[in-house]
Amino acid sequence: MGHATMENRHGLAVAGRLTTANGTAERRAAEAMLADRAKARGGRITAGEDKAYDTADHVANLRAAKVTPHVTQNNGVTKTGKPRRSAIDHRTTRHDGYAMSQTRRAMIECIFGWGKQHGTMRKTKHRGIARVAADFLLNLIAYNLIRIPKLIAA
Repeated sequence: MGHATMENRHGLAVAGRLTTANGTAERRAAEAMLADRAKARGGRITAGEDKAYDTADHVANLRAAKVTPHVTQNNGVTKTGKPRRSAIDHRTTRHDGYAMSQTRRAMIECIFGWGKQHGTMRKTKHRGIARVAADFLLNLIAYNLIRIPKLIAA
């Protein structure tokens, strides 16, 4: 599975990682990439994520890594009719930055859509984790190179 981290301001891919698929691979990859970004920044950062990431352990891990989780609240009803309880409370959702993160987080799909339509992410031609990871990172770099001239023109 390929995972990418995108910065909200310009929509550029800033980190990528390849992992094996399991039930929590996406959350663990996100935690590792965001912890690295927070450490490199030297301060608190924010991360917009969808409601699949609204679990108590994931939110706690991000907060421990100095990442403010702007996760979509999962307050829906379960199949059995019980209401879900979100790990994100009003302390986070009341800020303007939370709403901005929620509108910008959908842009991550543009990276994967471009990689599948124009790049080589639709079907890999490589064998081995290292080669597939290199191809995935090359697609992220190519996306950024296509995106940068559009940012300069704007």
